[in-house]
Amino acid sequence: MLTLSSLAVSAATVLVLLALAAALAGLVTRRTTTVSLPTPAPEEHPEPAFAGSVSGRHTPSAGVHPHPRYAAPAGPVTHARGSAGRGLGWFASALADLALAALTVGLLARTIAVGHGPFANQHEFAVAFAWGLLVASAWARWRHHAQGIAVAVLPIALGMLLYAATLAATPNPLVAALQHNLLLTVHVLAAVVGYGAAGVACASAALSLARPVLTRLGVREGGIPGVERLDDVGYQAVAVAFPLMTVMLILGSIWAERAWGTYWNWDPKETAALVTWLIYGGYLHARVTGGWRGRRAAWLLVLGFVAVLFTYFGNLFLGGMHSYA
Repeated sequence: MLTLSSLAVSAATVLVLLALAAALAGLVTRRTTTVSLPTPAPEEHPEPAFAGSVSGRHTPSAGVHPHPRYAAPAGPVTHARGSAGRGLGWFASALADLALAALTVGLLARTIAVGHGPFANQHEFAVAFAWGLLVASAWARWRHHAQGIAVAVLPIALGMLLYAATLAATPNPLVAALQHNLLLTVHVLAAVVGYGAAGVACASAALSLARPVLTRLGVREGGIPGVERLDDVGYQAVAVAFPLMTVMLILGSIWAERAWGTYWNWDPKETAALVTWLIYGGYLHARVTGGWRGRRAAWLLVLGFVAVLFTYFGNLFLGGMHSYA
């Protein structure tokens, strides 16, 4: 089962890489090109010798132009090379879905092999983090028809998988603090999906902030969702992430009391998770009551995901009671 899990994760890494390449290629092929067509010479219509000419045909008088419906276009005409982009976008989505399926197989196989949820160390959580990102990305594509968002989500998922590949995948016995299968599974699964949704929110915010540059480069609406849709995706993703982070904190406190005898220790990882939760809570408050949209809301979503990454990686150099994970 461990061999199957390793092969599935490796296959998922390759699929995510190919999906990212297809998404980037689709973005490029959705650029528009402008072609200048020659201006046709005006037709000459000879004047009849007198009204009601002997030919019996009506001939337009001088200065009367043909009906605009039949007039040839003049000047620059823009042609969108969108069909190839749409095909590559569909291909990128299909590859991302296959990667999600492969990661699901890998995580399930590892669960069977080790006898508990595959969330006990950095390697397992990095793989699970990538899985959560792909789940949230698939949700955004299905719920909001935001296929273009994959171009910003896939690099994060690929980074997590490449990071996981640098870590030892050999399972070790659970430390005493982790020996509660139910809490281990539910607590970390809530974090995985919540952080994945936060990653999608960050991706939508990054694309919104970068959209003026992308527009100047020639990327049109079909390649990247519009600013309003990106704003809506970011909000809906946080509406999913925030409750899951709340569940994560509550279950983590219960687990801390069982393992260490106290609900809160102000451990670096606990504190970082609380700060992250407050950032996303502040975003929702600003959005709902203050009407925050656009750039300042997008920057807050980027800040929130930076806090997520700090929560995940911080224990590597800050130590603390979560240094095992």
